[in-house]
Amino acid sequence: MKSCQLPLPLKPGDLLHVVTPSGALREIEALEKGVQIWRDRGYRVEVTNVQEKWGYLAGKDEHRRRQLQEAWHNPEVKGILCARGGYGSTRLLEDWRWTVSEYPNITIDEGEISQSKIQNPKSKIEKWLIGFSDVTALLWSLCQIGIAGVHGPLLTTIASEPDWSIQRLFDLVEGRSLQPLQGLGWGGGKVSGILLPANLTVATHLLGTPLQPELEEVILALEDVTEFPYRIDRQLTQWRMMGIFQKVKGIALGRFSRCEAPEGIPSFSIEEVLRDRLSDLGIPIVSDLPFGHDGPNACLPMGVPVELDGDRGMLSFT
Repeated sequence: MKSCQLPLPLKPGDLLHVVTPSGALREIEALEKGVQIWRDRGYRVEVTNVQEKWGYLAGKDEHRRRQLQEAWHNPEVKGILCARGGYGSTRLLEDWRWTVSEYPNITIDEGEISQSKIQNPKSKIEKWLIGFSDVTALLWSLCQIGIAGVHGPLLTTIASEPDWSIQRLFDLVEGRSLQPLQGLGWGGGKVSGILLPANLTVATHLLGTPLQPELEEVILALEDVTEFPYRIDRQLTQWRMMGIFQKVKGIALGRFSRCEAPEGIPSFSIEEVLRDRLSDLGIPIVSDLPFGHDGPNACLPMGVPVELDGDRGMLSFT
């Protein structure tokens, strides 16, 4: 896998657009707090049509796809903030193509973006996309065309982040260097590669599809939530059976939260499953890194060079 290009650094005054590509929005107060964090930093945040509902989705696919399309093609928008995860972003990508060469010199369907809004049709489209969990599908898709998104806090979760994690996100998008992350080393030495963060369940359902990136030279960064240990076992076994772990250079494990078996049901713990399915791979592995659900979610840039030290338990950004 080749490294991706980070978009130009954001600066206060830039316009950011909120999208809901996945599940129906329920956390209105959390969303408002998240928007305020960005506004307090000096950014203009545009929030429109985020409370649509269609079953468990934040509106029909056409609505959510258009929402993303408008934000992506509007040259005034410098970053796209995903409101929440859940489920649904993969559905958008059945009929989606990222435009990277230049802003289209045409009017978008139904006239929702007029030609007058496209002020510079020769400008290259290159903007930030920020989210995690179900947003994994969008981030992986964007990575395939060489643009680095951010696996990081959603608008509905950022207000729960500790100060250092919020500052880390601003450091990344504003062009400053990232501090290493410390976890628990399983051994295996030190290796360099291209970082590919993901929610394990979402990523597993992308394997073998056109959305799966090349995985050679990759350091996977995996997290998950509310999956029973046997389900994590089943997913990791699929990765093993497909030979994918023979391609990757290392694995960085974040938080696997609320992944306990129901009380009274015989089970391995989630820690035992991870050790059983991964520790024999012969590659550097670091666990207990501070990213994922239900706790500090340190932002991770997608598709950039990193170094994983399985002995010292450290993920460093080169």
